[in-house]
Amino acid sequence: MSSGDIDATTPKHLRDKYAIVGVGESSYTRGSGLTTRALGTWAVRNAIEDAGLTPQDVDGMLSYSMADSTGSAHIAADLGIQLNFHMDVMGGGGSTEALVGIAIGVIEAGMCRTVVVFRSMNGYTQYRVGGTGSRAVAPIVGDGLHERAYGWQSPGQSFSLVFMRHMHDYGTTPEQAAMVKVIHSEHASNNPKALYKNRVTVDDVLNSRMIVKPLHLLDCCVETDNATAIVVTSRDRAKDCRHTPAVIRSVVGRCCKPRIDMHYQHGPISTVYAHYAKDILWPNAGVGPEEIDVTGAYDAFTFTTLLQLEDYGFCEKGQGGEYVSDGTMRLGGKRPNNTSGSHLCEGYTHGLSMVIENVRQLRNDVDDSCPIGPDGQRQHTYDYREGGCRQVKDVEVTANLGWGTPAHGSGMVMRRG
Repeated sequence: MSSGDIDATTPKHLRDKYAIVGVGESSYTRGSGLTTRALGTWAVRNAIEDAGLTPQDVDGMLSYSMADSTGSAHIAADLGIQLNFHMDVMGGGGSTEALVGIAIGVIEAGMCRTVVVFRSMNGYTQYRVGGTGSRAVAPIVGDGLHERAYGWQSPGQSFSLVFMRHMHDYGTTPEQAAMVKVIHSEHASNNPKALYKNRVTVDDVLNSRMIVKPLHLLDCCVETDNATAIVVTSRDRAKDCRHTPAVIRSVVGRCCKPRIDMHYQHGPISTVYAHYAKDILWPNAGVGPEEIDVTGAYDAFTFTTLLQLEDYGFCEKGQGGEYVSDGTMRLGGKRPNNTSGSHLCEGYTHGLSMVIENVRQLRNDVDDSCPIGPDGQRQHTYDYREGGCRQVKDVEVTANLGWGTPAHGSGMVMRRG
């Protein structure tokens, strides 16, 4: 059965039945001085406490890694958690939302009741995705035997062909793509925990050194050491948790083009996985792009955000450059994107931090620099000038768009509970 034959109405009975009730993270640093086990334990503990739960309330755990992390069972043991279900999968940025879907599935199947999803990585001091650090001396196996023959040793090298073709086909300019970094840096300037808080200009991006055409240094994500975690449970159980839940309306997990390796041999190279994923995500959510208040579009590079927003239908094909540069994505704009500064500025987490940010947006408790009131709640000013607020006003529905490669990725729609 082809993707076009999928009955997207089938999982409607799961819509609004599950929720994210807790989020947690370590600091975002370059030089954690900690193992991925210590970082993972830190983030998972924070997520459980944020939910108002105890370790004994958790009985499932999922993680993803690229041979650069510590498995769920070890993290659970350090926190005194007895697991009824756990799984550690291989994968990067296309995994986050997919694992939320798996968490829903195992709870629905009665295998456990509450699941933590986490990612722990020393992405700067140890295993660097760009091919340096410990990864540089790793043996070349599997797909790498094919890809490295063409010089595809890093994501930037692999993805640049897609970006260049989009520029050729639609006239997309480096200046337009640079606006993704500019806007995300504005958001990060209001994020106390972001690694890079300084606002940048289009000229700053274009004058930074070239990494691989058309990507300049500031078009690329910020390598960091960190861990991140979320807690997934049923909406019924969420009623007993600390915060307003982020209710899950729809998930699409690791959807892909007909070919995932030489994906440009099937369909336009400048069309990414989201062209297929949108036909699952939106019908199952019961909403469309026009009803989304905040997006979290994966920004490993400025261009990945542009391509996803376009192919998920937030604008017409070929109009992504205009969408990301016309102010729509800014705080105060029609549909803010990556309000934490995300991978381009806050820290690179393989996607989980973008879900954390959208959960906080839905709870109206983004951790910005706004003052804390007498009731202990942050008093958001909605003043988005540097060093100020990053909470979006009246957020009801968010979308996360998780990139793995141009050929595959995941997505999720959440609403305020």
